[in-house]
Amino acid sequence: MIFDSHTHLNAEQFNGDIPETIERAKELGVTEMAVVGFDTPTIEKSLELSQHYKEIQSIIGWHPTEAGSYTSEVEKKLQQLLTTPKVVALGEIGLDYYWMEDPKEVQDRVFRRQIAIAKEMNLPISIHTRDAMEDTYKILKEEDIRDIGGIMHSFSGDPEWMAKFLDMGMHISLSGVVTFKKALEVQEVAKAVPLDRLLVETDAPYLAPVPYRGKRNEPGYTRYVVEKIAELREVPLEEIAKQTTTNAHRLFRLAE
Repeated sequence: MIFDSHTHLNAEQFNGDIPETIERAKELGVTEMAVVGFDTPTIEKSLELSQHYKEIQSIIGWHPTEAGSYTSEVEKKLQQLLTTPKVVALGEIGLDYYWMEDPKEVQDRVFRRQIAIAKEMNLPISIHTRDAMEDTYKILKEEDIRDIGGIMHSFSGDPEWMAKFLDMGMHISLSGVVTFKKALEVQEVAKAVPLDRLLVETDAPYLAPVPYRGKRNEPGYTRYVVEKIAELREVPLEEIAKQTTTNAHRLFRLAE
């Protein structure tokens, strides 16, 4: 049993074959997944999927590339939807200085507002950070997120950054990037992260792992992430699969 802690089965790339994709995932041992919604259409689709499929949980929030469209109306609606059954975290939220769709101060404000909501509702957070590791760390530290914790989604930092986020109570989630030949820092993280703070994900339809790199990613391919981590740590695949699933259940407060 493998838990894909971050996937976008609500993306248009999966229109028309969602049931088949879920079945293929099961064949590869991926039996649970969290579908992440990050704007109005994807949030609605995530909630719809989690209500329809027992295998799916929802994570919903407002993505940093959408920060400019975050209004008081959006916030009020988000707060309402976060009470929906099977919503297990608030995300993905954070900072994105690569696309830079909105100024840093706008992203900062929206990030902090959503952290405040997560703290009020006692929900863990799923963090997106791109070219913004230092500011992301600074905000999480200033906002003192230790009591709620959460996930550094598709973590791309080095072991030193990993340790900083672990010290704040975060989990480290590794995606297909760990299978890439040149992703040496991420592979070092895979070897160093404490097993009880490790999660696995696909970020599908993006970041497909080897042997499917460059193709549409899908939740079942979390298996290849688990395989690579097991290889790097020199332990059985089953050990990584079991522990990361247990970790997801604990963080999301799901029954084993």
